[in-house]
Amino acid sequence: MKKSGLTDSELLLLGLVAEMPRHGYELELVIEERGMREWTQIGFSSIYFVLGKLEKAGLVLAEAPAGSKARKTYSLTALGRETLVAQALELLGSFRPTYSSALLGMVHWPLMPRTEALAALRNRLQMVSAEMERVEGIRCERQPLPDFVEALFDFLAGQLATEKAWIAQTLDYLETKP
Repeated sequence: MKKSGLTDSELLLLGLVAEMPRHGYELELVIEERGMREWTQIGFSSIYFVLGKLEKAGLVLAEAPAGSKARKTYSLTALGRETLVAQALELLGSFRPTYSSALLGMVHWPLMPRTEALAALRNRLQMVSAEMERVEGIRCERQPLPDFVEALFDFLAGQLATEKAWIAQTLDYLETKP
């Protein structure tokens, strides 16, 4: 199957509905409980909008039980499962570069006052260190985690550790320059 073109938010919600039929508010609770906003962007207000798009595309089926206050429950269709598996495999097997905002800042190094630029890098180093501690705290709070979720935290921790090492090395080098 060729690329389905789902957004990250669509793929995330499709996967959660694949686990079991859910209503929109329940999806929000699962996203919060699992700390999914640590590695993907999805706002509470966009959940129902995204579910509507998935329903319109025939990837989920919405069922509203009788009663005025009953919540619409979404379940995965056969097309939804096929699309989810195909795109998840495509994402696992491909590479999509991401670019740190630090690179855009560094390219303008010659234009910045040296002391301010070094201070900005030191500040970024502190922020990355704090984020590493925060993520590790979340990881510890949620133990035990399934192996695939541990792998997600490992990936994020590795990215942060690499950035921290790069900043420290860059600071060491640039602080020795006149």
